[in-house]
Amino acid sequence: MDTQENMTEKRDHEELPDPVGWDAITAAFEKLYPGQENPRHFGCLIPWRLGGPDPLQGVSVYDGGDCFHFVTYGLSDLYEKEGKDPEYSGYGLEFTLKLRKEGLGDELREQQNIVGIFNALARLTFEKGEQFFPDEYIYTGQTTGMDIGQESKLTGFVTALDEAGTIDTPNGKVDFVKLIGATDAELKAIIDKKLRVRELVEMIGDVTDYTRESVR
Repeated sequence: MDTQENMTEKRDHEELPDPVGWDAITAAFEKLYPGQENPRHFGCLIPWRLGGPDPLQGVSVYDGGDCFHFVTYGLSDLYEKEGKDPEYSGYGLEFTLKLRKEGLGDELREQQNIVGIFNALARLTFEKGEQFFPDEYIYTGQTTGMDIGQESKLTGFVTALDEAGTIDTPNGKVDFVKLIGATDAELKAIIDKKLRVRELVEMIGDVTDYTRESVR
């Protein structure tokens, strides 16, 4: 993906129908962050449908004060309705993530890394039909940190419904599914049924914090 500051969307109006789904996502986040009409945006150079490597058409990053708040574009129907489910748009979700600023070295590279993680997960959806819902866990099996320096103890995710909630778009409903960084020990505790996802979220909060220690 390429990055451009002061860009909220990347699309060709002459080739694509009205971006009603895209605009609905943007409107939901502009309600959370009034005045941030031009967040940093990572756009896709070659669309997936044309053979590009990235399933997502874009990722925007809003300034949440002590964190960066990411939202994806591409798991739902961004233009005309394509999904078969009459109630939901596309796969019915978009990813979000809040990344704590403290402890980040190269902010741009760390943001690009999150975009890469989003695309890797979206690829599972596009290629294998795997879907992601709130109150689940994503166990990667890796033991090194997910940050670019691989120094963090965070290796996977738990999920929750983002504060942007669920929106109704002309193409159907979209759930904003927030990814929250979790450690290998925390995820194993969930797998072993010693801990529930919601219990962990209550303990660690909803921000992915590369500096935190494991609570298990």
